[in-house]
Amino acid sequence: MDLDKIFYRKFLKGAFSDPVKVRYWDGTEEDYGDGQPKFEIIFNSHIPKKKILRDPFLTLGESYMDKTLDFKGNIREIIESVYKSNGSFLHNAGAFSRLYKVIPNTIKKSREDIQYHYDVGNDFYSLWLDKTMTYSCAYFKNEDDSLYDAQINKVNHILKKMDLKEGQRLLDIGCGWGELIIAAAKQYGVNAVGITLSEEQYSKVKQRIKENNLEDKVEVRLSDYRELVKNKEKFDRIVSVGMIEHVGRKNLHYYMEGVNSMLVQGGVSLLHCITAQTESEVNEWIKRYIFPGGYIPSIRELVSLMADNNLHLVDVESLRLHYYKTLKIWAENFENALDEVSKIKDDRFIRMWDLYLNACSASFHYGVMDVHQFLFTKGLNNELPMTRKKLYED
Repeated sequence: MDLDKIFYRKFLKGAFSDPVKVRYWDGTEEDYGDGQPKFEIIFNSHIPKKKILRDPFLTLGESYMDKTLDFKGNIREIIESVYKSNGSFLHNAGAFSRLYKVIPNTIKKSREDIQYHYDVGNDFYSLWLDKTMTYSCAYFKNEDDSLYDAQINKVNHILKKMDLKEGQRLLDIGCGWGELIIAAAKQYGVNAVGITLSEEQYSKVKQRIKENNLEDKVEVRLSDYRELVKNKEKFDRIVSVGMIEHVGRKNLHYYMEGVNSMLVQGGVSLLHCITAQTESEVNEWIKRYIFPGGYIPSIRELVSLMADNNLHLVDVESLRLHYYKTLKIWAENFENALDEVSKIKDDRFIRMWDLYLNACSASFHYGVMDVHQFLFTKGLNNELPMTRKKLYED
């Protein structure tokens, strides 16, 4: 008996909450679980057990990219089935992440990491994002909202929370392709500054500002937030959507100190970010291939840092199921656009992104990830609305 196959039988037997068929590299097949198999796992070639034991996240991710491992069935549902199994390795990323050295996120490294992910091409992102090019959790007010509707909802939800006033100065840290700063200037008459480390995003935002004739109200800079802190710039409002995940655990305090130093007294900040229940590094496959330098902060880490900087938390909202639905739509859009994607990206890249989008969707549906919006003020602010009423008024 192949010793590696004995290991795989034990590893796979309790890995899924649904019945599954496994086809091994020697052509033999085995069913695990009771009933008709819902999925099929295919080992096209042998994967040594020592690689799985060392780091199943990295090994299985790379194996799928390289076609050593394949699936029959919906990838998201397969990963959800693994998450729903209590003994799954997917619940223990931190144990494997400790094997790897964490490199501090200097300004130079942050720029390189951001460009690695976001500068794969505006043409690529435009194939599966909505027309606003918004690459963060949407907000589905209604069950039948389109992705575009939900992204507009999200921007409006954030702008309402910040209680913007005409003439105020707004900073968007990690402004993406610019939808929020453009909407803020148009709807509220604020003077908006967006910063990004992505040259592709910077170019697109400059174009959008010009197309909307907002050169006197909106500015975009290819800059790190730490450079603005150094220049002692001040803002009435600061927003950040999906950026702090790139800061790194060792730099979280720099971010919160920076926001504190840039906000005027009584100023308001909204932080929209992916959160973890407890503290641990993200798995090595994500760090190596998707988000170099990434770290998902826990809720208590963020709240503690707010308190340390006299930043008063006034509102917290979980959007976990909204992000599940957003990612599910992105994955479907991506898969529906494979003919076009294949014209600009190779097969390994395509399999990597397909796995990434579906795995993330699964992790927000049945896994360990959440996404929150934190609203906080510098010192006390008694001018904000006392209820959420206006958030739900059209």
